[in-house]
Amino acid sequence: MLTYNELLELRDKLTNGIIGLEEAKTQYWFNSKEEQRSWYTKDWKERKKSFIKDKCELCSSDDTLTVQHNSHPKKYSEYLREITRKYAKELIDTNPEISKSEFTDYIQKKHDYIPVPLCPNCKAKNPSERVRKIPKYRCADCKHEFDEAMYRSIDELISIFYENKDAYEIVDKCFVSKDKWRNKNNLSSVKYWMQREKAKNKDSETIEKEAFLLHINDCIKYLSFEDAITACKKCAYNMDIKKMDLCPECNRNYKGLQYPTCIECLPEERRKEVLESIQFAKEWHEMHSRFGID
Repeated sequence: MLTYNELLELRDKLTNGIIGLEEAKTQYWFNSKEEQRSWYTKDWKERKKSFIKDKCELCSSDDTLTVQHNSHPKKYSEYLREITRKYAKELIDTNPEISKSEFTDYIQKKHDYIPVPLCPNCKAKNPSERVRKIPKYRCADCKHEFDEAMYRSIDELISIFYENKDAYEIVDKCFVSKDKWRNKNNLSSVKYWMQREKAKNKDSETIEKEAFLLHINDCIKYLSFEDAITACKKCAYNMDIKKMDLCPECNRNYKGLQYPTCIECLPEERRKEVLESIQFAKEWHEMHSRFGID
């Protein structure tokens, strides 16, 4: 695991082209393990000593003080997905059209087609399939009974899609990806994944470098204690586990991070409304529990 100063040096070398992306990745992940944590390192412990104040910045307690971060680094894989989506959007915005033949080739190469059965009389989807009675199918729309359902070919669906991208006929997720995920897609999502793949192939190194640098910047910010405070064990626990911090009005009760004050510090009318809402929610939950519908 690289130290704070080593990360700064790595970022500068990559940004200035002194080293390439693959070499930077190798240096970053060399001897790194998933279970390693920065606060176990000697570098962290030494810099922590100069950062920690003599009391909690929230409640002024001096009991078991620690570094409490307000933000944490995003994973490289998360940034990679985010940046790939950005480049895909740019490609779609600037070059949205794909030829029908190219689209057809992509679908046949990347997906299995599982056609939706149709009524041969009215072409309604998914007629009822009967186990014992014959004929085998009965259409719920026109009541037509038949032994053989009809199916649209891939070419038919693609033609409909190119005429009207919102057509009722092409909304079904009948294209299953041939990868290990076996995701089900309709034609609109297949087109998106095709364009996303094209964007990724076209700008793969740029995308990976941008995502990697964002991840490195996050890690540098985390290790620098830039977005951190000194907190006691109780306040740190409430922030990390319960997503609560100390109310700035009374400096006594804890509140949700998203709220400006605790319930007790709200104006009287507003406090009454909130307490009534909480009581109603408790009663509703208890009723669900009694009827076994949690």
